[in-house]
Amino acid sequence: MATAATMVSSAGGLLAMLNEPNSLLKHHALTNLNNFVDFFWPEISTSVPIIESLYEDEEFDQRQLAALLVSKVFYYLGELNDSLSYALGAGPLFDVSEDSDYVHTLLAKALDEYASLRTKAAESNTDAVEVDPRLEAIVERMLEKCIEDGRYQQAIGMAIECRRLDKLEEAIIRSDNVHVTLSYCMHISHSFVYRREYRREVFHLLVKVHQKQPSPDYLSICQCLMFLDEPQGVATIFENLLRSGKDDALLAFQIAFDLVGNEQQAFLLNVINRLPNPKAKTPEPAEEVPIEGGSAPTDLASQDSPMTDGPQMSAENTTEDPKEATYAERLTKLKGVLSGETSIQLTLQFLYSHNKSDLLILKTIKQSVEMRNSVCHSATIHANAIMHAGTTVDTFLRENLDWLSRATNWAKFSATAGLGVIHKGHLQQGRSLMAPYLPQGGGGGGGSPYSEGGALYALGLIHANHGEGIKQFLRDSLRNTNVEVIQHGACLGLGLAALGTADDDIFDEIKNVLYTDSAVAGEAAGIAMGLLMVGTATEKAGEMLAYAHETQHEKIIRGLALGIALTVYGREEEADTLIEQMTRDQDPILRYGGMYALALAYRGTANNKAIRQLLHFAVSDVNDDVRRTAVLALGFVLYSEPDQTPRIVSLLSESYNPHVRYGAALAVGISCAGTGLSEAISLLEPLTSDVVDFVRQGALIAMAMVMVQTNEASDSRVGTFRRQLEKIILDKHEDTMSKMGAILASGILDAGGRNVTIQLLSKTKHDRVTAIVGLAVFSQFWYWYPLIYFVSLAFSPTAFIGLNYDLKVPSFEFVSHAKPSLFEYPKPTTVATNISAAKLPTAVLSTSVRAKARATKKEAEKANAEKSSGVEPSAVASASSGKGKSTDKEGDSMQVESPTEKKVEPEASFEILVNPARVVPAQEKFIKFLEDSRYVPVRSAPSGFVLLRDLRPDEPEVLSLTEAPTSNASNAAGSATGTQPSSASAMSVDEEPQPPQPFEYTS
Repeated sequence: MATAATMVSSAGGLLAMLNEPNSLLKHHALTNLNNFVDFFWPEISTSVPIIESLYEDEEFDQRQLAALLVSKVFYYLGELNDSLSYALGAGPLFDVSEDSDYVHTLLAKALDEYASLRTKAAESNTDAVEVDPRLEAIVERMLEKCIEDGRYQQAIGMAIECRRLDKLEEAIIRSDNVHVTLSYCMHISHSFVYRREYRREVFHLLVKVHQKQPSPDYLSICQCLMFLDEPQGVATIFENLLRSGKDDALLAFQIAFDLVGNEQQAFLLNVINRLPNPKAKTPEPAEEVPIEGGSAPTDLASQDSPMTDGPQMSAENTTEDPKEATYAERLTKLKGVLSGETSIQLTLQFLYSHNKSDLLILKTIKQSVEMRNSVCHSATIHANAIMHAGTTVDTFLRENLDWLSRATNWAKFSATAGLGVIHKGHLQQGRSLMAPYLPQGGGGGGGSPYSEGGALYALGLIHANHGEGIKQFLRDSLRNTNVEVIQHGACLGLGLAALGTADDDIFDEIKNVLYTDSAVAGEAAGIAMGLLMVGTATEKAGEMLAYAHETQHEKIIRGLALGIALTVYGREEEADTLIEQMTRDQDPILRYGGMYALALAYRGTANNKAIRQLLHFAVSDVNDDVRRTAVLALGFVLYSEPDQTPRIVSLLSESYNPHVRYGAALAVGISCAGTGLSEAISLLEPLTSDVVDFVRQGALIAMAMVMVQTNEASDSRVGTFRRQLEKIILDKHEDTMSKMGAILASGILDAGGRNVTIQLLSKTKHDRVTAIVGLAVFSQFWYWYPLIYFVSLAFSPTAFIGLNYDLKVPSFEFVSHAKPSLFEYPKPTTVATNISAAKLPTAVLSTSVRAKARATKKEAEKANAEKSSGVEPSAVASASSGKGKSTDKEGDSMQVESPTEKKVEPEASFEILVNPARVVPAQEKFIKFLEDSRYVPVRSAPSGFVLLRDLRPDEPEVLSLTEAPTSNASNAAGSATGTQPSSASAMSVDEEPQPPQPFEYTS
């Protein structure tokens, strides 16, 4: 074309031909003009009316060629709408496979146009919006071309955007690897389909395609069915798998663990209710439910053999079908998993056995907190509870009963509720643990109403999201009291235990408390109603909003505002009307609730409309509380894309308004929690030394949330941050607010015995409802400190727990292909470092240090030589001769000995881990299974609960995690009486390394 262009210097001659009567001449002119349009379009543009008239002449046989030429001229003139209109008139001459800027631009334009028309038609539920059939033809040609060229992902993206589910199904079925394509399709539906109803349609299609496959991916199907809220479909799949072979039963257990990880209590209860009751005898599974016990492996080794239970059963049912017996046994296990009991029990055992809490940190905090300062006293109790969340280890409380007893009123409420966090998940013994504090008899016991209310709140925390066993007791406690403090605790406890179950009877009981118009009880009732109705988008939200307008109590309005926001959790555009109503309200507290409603309705969607609205309120609302919450809410909308949050809030973090800065800090803390993201840390660092005390508090808490389960080896700023916390806590002149932030941050940084992280997405990348709700209510601690405990709902154990067919934990090895130091536990603190942190070191000349060391050494040796002839006592004497001596020796060794030691032992590049093992999120990509391993995972996963196929079932199994914390937990209630249970000793044993093997010394 370039050579032709050099021969032709003007298009004038060709344009003149267009006026000739001979159609052949016109055809010749159009063909050549079309070839040279890239060079002569300015000249051709003057003759566009003539070419348009040719296109409009129905008797002219080259109309489409004329349309193509006009389209290209309009493209160069920047008139894309006209250009597309004529390209459609060009019909097949507009070649979608041509690789040119013109075609690429118009195809993008055509796609956008078509997609917007289809979306309008779908949203208005009418066929009034007409789509040009020529436009549809072009889009279909593009889709067909993509599928033929093997660009299936591109075809899927276009089909989803254009709402062409028929083409989406075609692209998936015609792809090379249907399973991979389906998982890609599910991923982009989650990430890029912004309308909830349309996403449901896509998931319905995906389930249909999955089920047509010869070997369906039941894991993905069940995840889709959970999103679609179709428990019957899941129950049917479970029943089919349990009635199949042993491998299918393992897959069923794996699916159940994955569904439990999404924490949708109401859905799982519906699945359990739709599963048939086992026809086999029922007493037998009772042996299986407790997970501890030494004799289990031998009894259960041959459990896949249906005849194992024969002798025991024959007494009751001689004609029983062995297949039914196996099915009944599997069904019992499955129901145990779905109820959450199995995973909670295993998590409890893991956190107890791997607990690495550093009590010295708490001791330092306790010593540095002034007794007069009740805020810091309470914060220390909160930090202890968070630090030991789920470990059942309450040593610190038992060792400091006198100090603890100084808590009064609401501090006492918090101190008692803290036991619920420490024993979180202790479903079997939760009530007996809290018995000494619970209301006795008719709710008017002799104990303090604050500790009684706290104990009911604690029961809710223990049974959070798994409250079937405790709901009735909490309802009775609520009914039997009119003390507002006890009502407060009972409402919070009931909301937690019945999270998301939408039980109308419970709702009415809580509503009765609300209507007493007591500020303290009403606030908890408002939150509890929201917890109960999470995500139901119920019309009851209207009742709550009406009462919020009636009452005079700010506390009640605030509780209801948050409660209403919880009811629209995850409803996206369905919640828009309610959000609009709240955000336009005159009352700033209800606008504040509107920010939470936006945050929770669009949680994790990164929806542009929601982000725009929140940013608008963040900079324009007249009320500081609303502005702060609007920025904080960005954290909830963006947690699925944590990399984006620091960028979006970076300018807000430099705002003149301290409330906006605080919101920016917590937004980053929430969305980047547990990621250790470098950009997040960089944004928070300057805020930790902000001029305003509460901004420092928010930044310290947020920093701890981001850094949880990150150690100093992977980011040196973690060590700096730990030292900064210590400095703030020890500083007598530090503000109470920032000191409180530092104490809470210390707890969050080492949460759950240093074995949990904060995760808002489950292993299967679905939302963890409880975690998101927990963080939303936790962020309310600005107004009400007892709500700090809700952060424990967001904790997720950083554990790999492999399970065999019997749901026991076999001992086997796997590899972490990374340096052990990158992911090891933080080093325990020592008394010396705490002292040196408070004091400045004295400068001493190195020559005098050495001279003094030599003199002291000679004196010590002379003295010991007179007493005995051994060298050992001299070392003891020199060590005990004063701190100066020991530091001098360290000084010498630092200069001479330590470098040689480091050179001798280079660090290994990998680490062998034994099931169950601590695997932090950043470590997951390095986890590999050994090739000759006895156990193979059903689904390759680097952490969480993983079901294992046993390749050598005839060999005896060695089990881990046989020791449950039940032995000490039952005594833990003795903390009220001060008795010393075994957990304290168990903990000290855990912290020490194992003693060496016996040996004989020969000189």
